[in-house]
Amino acid sequence: MGSGLRVFRPGLVDYASGWRLQQAVADGVRSGEAPALILLEHPPTYTFGTRVTAEHLLLSEAACAARGIEVHRTNRGGDITFHGPGQIVGYPIIDLRALGIGARAYVHALESMLIDVLARFGIAAATFGRNPGVWIGDAKIAAIGVRISRGITTHGFALNVNTDLSYYDGIVACGLRDVGVTSMQACAHAAFEMRDVEDEIVRVFAGEFGFKGVADGVVAAT
Repeated sequence: MGSGLRVFRPGLVDYASGWRLQQAVADGVRSGEAPALILLEHPPTYTFGTRVTAEHLLLSEAACAARGIEVHRTNRGGDITFHGPGQIVGYPIIDLRALGIGARAYVHALESMLIDVLARFGIAAATFGRNPGVWIGDAKIAAIGVRISRGITTHGFALNVNTDLSYYDGIVACGLRDVGVTSMQACAHAAFEMRDVEDEIVRVFAGEFGFKGVADGVVAAT
């Protein structure tokens, strides 16, 4: 593509504020601003995608609230998933029409990017049949759920780095029974510096999608 990529790193952001940030950046991209990648963490949150089955939330919403877990319905694809500290959530806001790729190729590119990032930290990952995301055997390490509207992408991916995996006990993650979840920390038996992983995501993402040059964004979550 040859254009630059703006990168926003607002830190720990509640889900509603993160969604408002996505919308603001997406409005800018629709108006001709440069594509963007938002990297952040959320407080403990369960999100429902458009294909969710209510029974896949194993706790009552009152029980979630008592544990400090927010629950949000979203317009992304997929079922239910978890976001929380120690997990890098990536929201690419890009124009697929400018890239000349469709939805399926976009998801495959995100998977390839995450597999490459993990390899750079010594973790061998792969896709898993027809199930979206990135896997270590039959345990998911990164979830993908996107929305594309008039060619502009929102939502994205969630990579478990140092995530507390016990939160997944409250859901049927991505609606898939009899599979597990894992993290980089669980695979390597050591914690990772979140900034180091973010930096690698930025580098690999820019290369995967052909962006030339990376600039820090200036929009703050509100």
